[in-house]
This record gives sequence, structure tokens and C-alpha cells, in this order.
Amino acid sequence: MDKVEVFRALHIPGDPLVLFNIWDSGSAAAVASAGAKAIATGSYGVARARGSSDGENLALGDVLANLAEIIGVTDLPVTIDMEAGYGGDAAAVGGAVAKARALGAAGINMEDRLPGLGDLLPVAEAAARIAAAAHTGVFVNARCDVFRGKAGAQDTAPLIADTLTRAQAYAEAGAGCLFVPFLADSATIAAICAGSPLPVNILWSPPCGDRAALAALGVARISHGHQPWAAAMAWLEAQAGAVLGGGVPPYSAGAAS
Repeated sequence: MDKVEVFRALHIPGDPLVLFNIWDSGSAAAVASAGAKAIATGSYGVARARGSSDGENLALGDVLANLAEIIGVTDLPVTIDMEAGYGGDAAAVGGAVAKARALGAAGINMEDRLPGLGDLLPVAEAAARIAAAAHTGVFVNARCDVFRGKAGAQDTAPLIADTLTRAQAYAEAGAGCLFVPFLADSATIAAICAGSPLPVNILWSPPCGDRAALAALGVARISHGHQPWAAAMAWLEAQAGAVLGGGVPPYSAGAAS
């Protein structure tokens, strides 16, 4: 199997693939060495690591250069976060995603809202963009932002229904997985997993519990998003502050030769 099919086969409801998101080739090598089955970038960490900000503010050329560097250090399938697809219309999205596929990307993430906008794209328009991406042969993880900004909603039934309507359209467009971030309620996650025609990807947060808990709900993929990058940078800043303040370095292993 090629890496796209290897990656596709890792999406099993009830036996979720865990993606500990990385931001560059060094972090990719570290996560691969830890036993990862696939490598995934998060757009926030990638942008911040290169002195930019999330929201397609990092140029596509830089995103692709970073992809090439990551692919150069691992034989694992690599999926990258392409935000809204880096294109003003479906044709442009297809062109951008084709470049990632040509470099060896096995998968991409793509959102159903444009950078900087709160409203989701109409279902048909979002599906057309997903179809253009999927036509390149890459595995498309279609992000559905119905629950974005809706934390604590008392009545989730309409949100679930909207999500499943989009899931059907995205499946018909050729997506391989449905990414629904900002979920923590187990009943909501279970309902989406049960009703989705696509395997479901959840963004991990503490209320979600561990892998076994999400597996029991039918989740097929667990992402960690920007959290590994944020934790790594918080550790770096704290340790640098301690050392620069006269403290002892936190590392004790011999220096690299």
C-alpha cells in the first residue's frame, strides 16, 4: 500500500489513531521515535515556530518547505494542516493541495470556514473545496466547526444534526475523516460517531479522558492540535528563566557531540 492507504487504514472507529501534533522536522523525529504511527502538523504551531500566526498567514511556500523537511526525517505517513486549503475557490484549493501531495503528503486537514471568519461556508461550497482536495488523491480530514464557540451549549441536538448533515456532504465529496473539534461531552461525541458516515476525529482535551474512553465512544482519531507546541514552549520559557536567573539546568545527560 502507498502511504495514503496506510494512513487511511489507521482510522478505525473504536481503535483510534493518536496524533501528537508536531511543527517541524525536529519535533517530527522526536514523536516518530516515541512510537507514533503517523505524523501530523498543527497549523498554529507551524506558523508560530516560523514567526508567523495562524490563519493562513504563513505563506503556502513556507508550509510546503516545512512539509518537505518533515518528510525528509521520517518514513511514516505525514498529514499536514492546510487550514482552509490555501485557495480562494475550489480550483485554487485543488492546486495548493496537489503541491502537498506531490511532495509526499499522505493527508491534509481542511476547515469549512475561511481564515478570520466566524461563519461556516455554505455546505455546498465547503464540499466543493473538499472534493477538489480529495481529487488530488490525498486523504482529507474535513474539519467541521459547527461546535466552535458553542462550549457549554445546553441543547446540542441542532448542532449534532448540522454536523451530521455536513458529514454526509463531505463524505460524498471524498473526505476520508470528519474532524469535529471543541467537543468534550461524551454523549455528544458518541452521537456524532454513531451518525457519521465518516470515521470521527476528536481534538483531545482533559474532559475527554484517555484513549480508552474515547475508543469506547467510537472515535477513530485523536488529535492534540496546538497543545504539544504550547507545552513545549512553556517548558522552554520556564527552564530558560530558571537557568538565566542562576538556577541549575534541568537536563543532566551529557552534551551532544
